[in-house]
Amino acid sequence: MNVTHKNKTLATFLASVFGGIGAHRFYLYGKKDKLAWLHVVLFPLSIFAGFIAALVIGLTPDEKWDVQHNAGSGRQSDSGWLVIILVVITFAGGAIALIAAIARTFDLLFTGGAYG
Repeated sequence: MNVTHKNKTLATFLASVFGGIGAHRFYLYGKKDKLAWLHVVLFPLSIFAGFIAALVIGLTPDEKWDVQHNAGSGRQSDSGWLVIILVVITFAGGAIALIAAIARTFDLLFTGGAYG
């Protein structure tokens, strides 16, 4: 049985950029993954879940990643600085999006939507 090697940096990128539609789950688990399809169905709500998944994937040690996703591939992961840069950018983007969502919610609740 030929098992493909799953790249942690690519999975982190997919979760960070396309996590709202479950691209990282499709990459890791295939088209039969029910949680990936749930991301597609709940797209606007699952954007933050994609950010969290990117952080979890990116911060997973390479050894643990290989046990979970590359057990039969015969290769070992060697993540470099790119995955750390992706994690930092994801954290910053997620924080900005969360602050914007909180600010918009307070705007709508307490001022009647003064900004549009």
